[in-house]
Amino acid sequence: MDYPIRHPEFRYKTEFQSHEPEFDYLKSLEIEEKINKIRWCQTANGALFLLSTNDKTIKFWKVQEKKVKKISEMNLDPSKAVGNGSVASSSNSTSPKPYLANGGSPDRSYSYLSNDFSFPPGGIPSLRLPTVVSSPETSLVARCRRVYAHAHDYHINSISNNSDGETFISADDLRINLWNLEISNQSFNIVDVKPANMEDLTEVITSAEFHPTHCNMLAYSSSKGSIRLNDLRQSALCDSHSKLFEEQEAPGSRSFFTEIIASISDIKFSKDGRFILSRDYMTLKLWDINMDAGPVSTFQVHEYLRPKLCDLYENDSIFDKFECCLSGDGMRVATGSYSNLFRVFGCAPGSTEATTLEASKNPMRRQVQTPSRPSRSLSSITRVVRRGADSPGVDANGNSFDFTTKLLHLAWHPSENSIACAAANSLYMYYA
Repeated sequence: MDYPIRHPEFRYKTEFQSHEPEFDYLKSLEIEEKINKIRWCQTANGALFLLSTNDKTIKFWKVQEKKVKKISEMNLDPSKAVGNGSVASSSNSTSPKPYLANGGSPDRSYSYLSNDFSFPPGGIPSLRLPTVVSSPETSLVARCRRVYAHAHDYHINSISNNSDGETFISADDLRINLWNLEISNQSFNIVDVKPANMEDLTEVITSAEFHPTHCNMLAYSSSKGSIRLNDLRQSALCDSHSKLFEEQEAPGSRSFFTEIIASISDIKFSKDGRFILSRDYMTLKLWDINMDAGPVSTFQVHEYLRPKLCDLYENDSIFDKFECCLSGDGMRVATGSYSNLFRVFGCAPGSTEATTLEASKNPMRRQVQTPSRPSRSLSSITRVVRRGADSPGVDANGNSFDFTTKLLHLAWHPSENSIACAAANSLYMYYA
């Protein structure tokens, strides 16, 4: 019997303002409220915890579902009359006047009292004082627990929480700081690539990530296309790396754009921590942390744009920072492109999977069927090479590319086979 495939259903949960626009008066610099990175932290007591950062300030948020508490009205039971039959106050009263403990009113004279009215001992029993009552309704409340500020001179490009559940790192162009989640006024500088003379600066930090299981290991990438693996057990200041991952450029291939397109915009560890996925402007590369000779797989993403590098440089598109992600089982990798497209590649041994989808309500509209062909094997991972169209006016699917619509942000669910893509002001969820 065939059972229908049940796709996960996503419902709106909540939203809140994380950062506000600020102004640094010392540097005469406006700080945008734009969020650069968001990272989930370990949950506790049914509450969600997350880190969010703009260019300068990191915040630690707690999002929790709480029961709505209401205050019952202070009123008199309208069914019971006072003395001569007049009602002192009803539940429909919008602005009840204050009453004394014995039921009298401080702003009224007592001349109206007649012989047929008498206060019972202890006051009027129908007077109800306001009390707090819980309702069956619940609401999500976001509360800022910590603010980590004034630790970065340059714009923060990465935050990554540690597997120990207690610490996280934040990285800007020249430094990486280590924080404790419970201490907001102190951090430790663990990586500093700032030269004594800024004229000697040759590369900057572009992304940083903690190892998913080993709390002492972290990796960071640079604008020169290299990835450095550091071990915090070796030294408090990680000036020297444990391993260096970089691919040597082919002889005679150097051009004006070589260093620009080699700059790594994002790195991600696989779930087991064995591989590192990196994204530069032209390609996705998969690295085995036990093999620093070169990447075990290279996936061509923007090869069809190589003839257009001059135009891309003129309109600054060559500096776009595309993110990358791996599936929870490590069998696929994905990254974004222009025209709201994103690419999914299979990285299992023998896989030739290479799919292009458009972030829209009809994702299959621009999908291209990739012909099956033998793949070259390098080490134990398959190298998948997918070349785009030769025409400079079209993308890999034969469509005219649009540099103004680009899919920079995407994420794979850690256990489900679903992927989230952000294009313009929309979020698209795909499930396979």
